[in-house]
Amino acid sequence: MSNKEITVKGLDVKYKKIDKEDYISLTDLARYANPTEPKVPIATWMRSKDVISYLGLWETLHNPDFKGHEFETFENAAGRHSFYLSPQKWIEATNAIGIVSKSGNNGGTFAHRDIAFEFASWLSPEFKLYLVTEFQRLKAQEQQALEWSAKRELAKVNYRIHMDAIKENIVPTLTEEQLKYVYADEADLLNVALFGKTAAQWRKENPTLKGNIRDYATIEQLLVIANMESYNAILIEQGVPQTERLQRLNDMARSQLRVLQQSNSRLLTDGRNDK
Repeated sequence: MSNKEITVKGLDVKYKKIDKEDYISLTDLARYANPTEPKVPIATWMRSKDVISYLGLWETLHNPDFKGHEFETFENAAGRHSFYLSPQKWIEATNAIGIVSKSGNNGGTFAHRDIAFEFASWLSPEFKLYLVTEFQRLKAQEQQALEWSAKRELAKVNYRIHMDAIKENIVPTLTEEQLKYVYADEADLLNVALFGKTAAQWRKENPTLKGNIRDYATIEQLLVIANMESYNAILIEQGVPQTERLQRLNDMARSQLRVLQQSNSRLLTDGRNDK
């Protein structure tokens, strides 16, 4: 399980997925208060009765194997001058899952983001605000990347449908070598309809960029080209000439992009009005 990092007020903070949930490094967060001994702020935080009550409530809500009796022992003792509780002791005694801790060079203490945000707030309300803002920005980027990837995969599926339609309806008597030229021609038909240029023209205009024209498409363009591939396959089966298909596909691209852009504009406007 690999760690990722975000930067909060100049501090590198690791996070990772555990059972599909986000866990943030308390060890890294603690360096905001004590750069050399991050264990100290964590241990100090866990001495509070309110913190133990919060941890116990979180476990009760999310962990069916949480040992409530041992938790009550800690809760009753919390707040006393003699009370001390390490993350490892808390985990071992209560079977907690909201905090995970490992000793050694690659060790450290991580906590579910609900708990990590509480710890950050205890360190500094300002620091928590920066942490939450940065984490939300990161999750939005990850979601956008997932959406882009999903639409790219959809485009690949439609591409295969598109190629099958070409093979079965346009050039059933050509060789496999000849088919390659037809495939490229039909792919460029879509490129011209959407982007206004062929793949070769794009490469000539962008010699330093890696990949192809579709690798640099927006999410809206990828969605439209996926729809275009399905529509073109239907037009091919109907025997519509390529010149006419180009015009129809271009009309479709302009219409769908306009609708998507208007939809995005409304979402942005509604979002600003809600603030």
